[in-house]
Amino acid sequence: MRSDSALKAGDWVEVLSREEILRTLDAKGSHENMPFMPEMLRFAGQRFRVYKRAHRTCDSVDYIGGRHLKRTVHLEGLRCDGSAHGGCQALCMLFWKEAWLKKVNGPGEPDRPPLTAQRPPSEPTDAVLFRSTRLPGEADAADPEYVCQATTLLEASVPLRRSDLEPYLEDLTSGNVGLWEMLRAFAFVPFSFLVGGRYGLSTPLIALYDLFQKVTGGTPYPEQRRGTIPKGAKTPSRQLDLQPGEVVRVRSLPEILDTVDETLRNRGMCWHAEMVPMTGRTFRVAGRLQRIINEKTGKMIQLKNDVVILEGAVCPSQYINNCRRFCPRSVYLYFREIWLERVTGPVSARDDRQRIALSGND
Repeated sequence: MRSDSALKAGDWVEVLSREEILRTLDAKGSHENMPFMPEMLRFAGQRFRVYKRAHRTCDSVDYIGGRHLKRTVHLEGLRCDGSAHGGCQALCMLFWKEAWLKKVNGPGEPDRPPLTAQRPPSEPTDAVLFRSTRLPGEADAADPEYVCQATTLLEASVPLRRSDLEPYLEDLTSGNVGLWEMLRAFAFVPFSFLVGGRYGLSTPLIALYDLFQKVTGGTPYPEQRRGTIPKGAKTPSRQLDLQPGEVVRVRSLPEILDTVDETLRNRGMCWHAEMVPMTGRTFRVAGRLQRIINEKTGKMIQLKNDVVILEGAVCPSQYINNCRRFCPRSVYLYFREIWLERVTGPVSARDDRQRIALSGND
């Protein structure tokens, strides 16, 4: 599956003018089934660098596998602020169809918007964009079903096949993934197969892996872990009342495993393999989450327990299988406060560099 994309990671682009973008949209405010959302209008006419080509992404609706998109990219640091979607705080990375962009040589002054003819009444207007954020007939509903790029992802993409190696080649040629990063990921696959196999080698192999990572300053083995609390038993909590800008450290993996049950859940929230590389590192608090849109139902979820997101602590897609490895979407990871500890002092230079690289911020 080829994405037919002309843009690569690191390219500079200019977002087209509002009028030019609206002419690319259908009656539902979409292009190739991907909605152009009102939150994106403020970027019209500005220049940004391509973070990664979005030729693949995770299925965050049914959680079945990976998805393939055509002519789509992510731009550095551009996330949805939820202002047109009930104040959703998920801060999803925005999808940009290449029809909404034009390639430029660098970050210089934006080109003067071209003069455009009067738009026919049948073509989309700004009002269409705002109406399209809810299902038809629910614009004034007290609890509407929202429509956004995340909820319509399955319509705008097709499933990736396990047998298709083209996406991995495109990861390399697009600049999404470096050669060394890919080689490390592929080397992990047979190792994890041995650990998870019925050979009685899991315990010594994990111990050997953890020892090597400790010596080299790496992170513990991310998979085959279980919490210490029996399934169904009450899991602990701790209130830190963390606020944006505060510096925290993610606790060690053994400490976190003592706070989750055998299914790696704390009060319903899952700790998973992609979070293990964050252990022991320091981050700044990006915000507290109180409401997010359920990507499957479109309904707003009010979060009752503590949920914190950290600057740069996004899913690295290093370990997930089923066509989801190397997903460039950089979804924020959700942390319980009991998994964190407040610290004083600045974020280390190493952590700050990795935060910028992971989050797609310039």
